[in-house]
Amino acid sequence: MVIIMLGAPGTGKGTIAGILKERLGIPQVSTGDIFRKHIQEQTELGKLAESYISKGELVPDDVTIGLVENRLEDDDVQAGIILDGFPRTVKQAEELDKLLDKKGKKVDLVINLTTPEEEIIERIVNRRICSNQDCKTVYNLVLNPPKQEGICDKCGSKLIQRKDDNEETVKARFNSYIEQTSPLVEYYEKKGNLYSAIVSKSINKLGKDVAEDVLNFIKEEK
Repeated sequence: MVIIMLGAPGTGKGTIAGILKERLGIPQVSTGDIFRKHIQEQTELGKLAESYISKGELVPDDVTIGLVENRLEDDDVQAGIILDGFPRTVKQAEELDKLLDKKGKKVDLVINLTTPEEEIIERIVNRRICSNQDCKTVYNLVLNPPKQEGICDKCGSKLIQRKDDNEETVKARFNSYIEQTSPLVEYYEKKGNLYSAIVSKSINKLGKDVAEDVLNFIKEEK
């Protein structure tokens, strides 16, 4: 099964994808995590990606598509994959369709998440991530704080704040999403595989609640 997570930064894509990963038993692949790994290791790809990400801009299509194409060849994703952060443009979506078609596969479900902008900013500036790459549990200092300050509940590793998790960069990323990524909603809506949901404390619907709704939807569709 091929699942795509759509939504502006801070809408809960990573949280929901993590729950689906555990319940469905298929890997979650985040292009953002791959880029951050390269940035940390200061590879050529990492330096290139950082020059865009640090300004809240999207990494160019050709770089991102090549990275995903390589990842789709790995053994662990042959039975299914949850793509978090890709595609982000219609061109990327079209290229993904071509890559999957060569393998006799298709995009089965596209989960489109929306959250009010003011909530997105509040979430991201308060977001902390487990530094252990095998864990990567996401916390929010307001909505979902760790039991011990600065320490992951699950593995005991240090929690970190991403360098680009600040209000100025978040607003730039949100605007980039609206301009470049939101046309994907129309693209997948026409294909008939779009599932839209609101993630907002104003309607008492957080990521874990939406994840349960999605799992129930998948069961009904089978």
